[in-house]
Amino acid sequence: MSDIGAQLDRLRDAGLYRRTRLISGPQGPRVLIDGTPVLLLCSNNYLGFADHPRVREAAADAAMRWGVGAGASRLVSGTMTIHERLEQRLAEFERTESCVLFGSGYLANVGVLSALGAGDQTIFSDALNHASIIDGCRLARAETFVYEHCNLDHLEWALRERGREGDVIVTDSIFSMDGDIAPLAGIVELARRHGARVVVDEAHATGALGPGGRGAIAEAGLDGQVDVVVGTLSKSLGSYGGYVCASREIVELLLNSARALIFSTALPPPAAAGALAALELLIEQPLRPAKLQATAALLRSELAAAGIAAPRGRTQIVPLIVGDADAAMRLSEAALARGVFAQAIRPPTVPAGSSRLRLTVIASHTASELTGAVSALSAAAREVGVTFTAEDPVPAEPVARAA
Repeated sequence: MSDIGAQLDRLRDAGLYRRTRLISGPQGPRVLIDGTPVLLLCSNNYLGFADHPRVREAAADAAMRWGVGAGASRLVSGTMTIHERLEQRLAEFERTESCVLFGSGYLANVGVLSALGAGDQTIFSDALNHASIIDGCRLARAETFVYEHCNLDHLEWALRERGREGDVIVTDSIFSMDGDIAPLAGIVELARRHGARVVVDEAHATGALGPGGRGAIAEAGLDGQVDVVVGTLSKSLGSYGGYVCASREIVELLLNSARALIFSTALPPPAAAGALAALELLIEQPLRPAKLQATAALLRSELAAAGIAAPRGRTQIVPLIVGDADAAMRLSEAALARGVFAQAIRPPTVPAGSSRLRLTVIASHTASELTGAVSALSAAAREVGVTFTAEDPVPAEPVARAA
């Protein structure tokens, strides 16, 4: 047997083997998986914009006007008018001086951290940050200090003992696998005192929190106080790509030194145009994020009524922690057989012993759909003999968080 075959066997034995699911048709509250209609409870299409007629029409029109691909990197011949329009609108939305698009949110985090962490600084990173942040720290020439999840006391100690002017503190705002929110006000205050820059990844908060869906930074009243805002076009904005909003000086630095930007082909025009249309929809419909929050609250209420434990929270991400990886997979399959698709999340995406179903709602999920989903999940848990815990173990070392 080959080394690769042996590795695959070890993954199967540990309950960590993965495969793709084939979805037919557009993303929405209900989809076809392998030809079977199911309720989708694991999509990041939080506001339902991926299938919105205006978004689809904008992407199709852009393909006809500008073509399917940009043809080159941003610094060669890949910067097109649609990129500039979207960057200007995102900067206005995030209330920053400037913005630059990246090929994905992953590339944006890698690009920012490798550019800002290029000297003798230290990057202070939350233990449950997304994999793209972890990899950005690894690629930076700066030292990385991982502080305990959302623990301001630990962060303050680290800054006092190891910090210096120009260091970087980086955190997700909403953590992708847990749904909890970073203590941004405390982080910004510590950064002020220690002369550090703050980088916040708003991937799961844009369109979900804050006035008009402007994210956790705006909700915390911190407009203009965060040095770098990283975002994605692939979640609430229903498209694909990433962006960084910051001062003109920082954006200029990224254009000149972020390898993930310099050496990647520019975002396809249809993706940029679709994201711009979705952003305009969000601006026109400022109450849509509140609908998402209400839908999430309803799901949490239904779970509690059914006796299903979940960590406390208020975002659209609701983890059902099982523990064992194989048990999580069996539960996911049993739920799918009952018409509910909720993907099992296992190590290395989450710490060992905390495998889970990561439930996410879409603003257009109905009350009856969520009631039926909870009933299906309850029946599936009884069938496979699974119980849930409301406690999420926090690792001593960072794990590779999935998108």
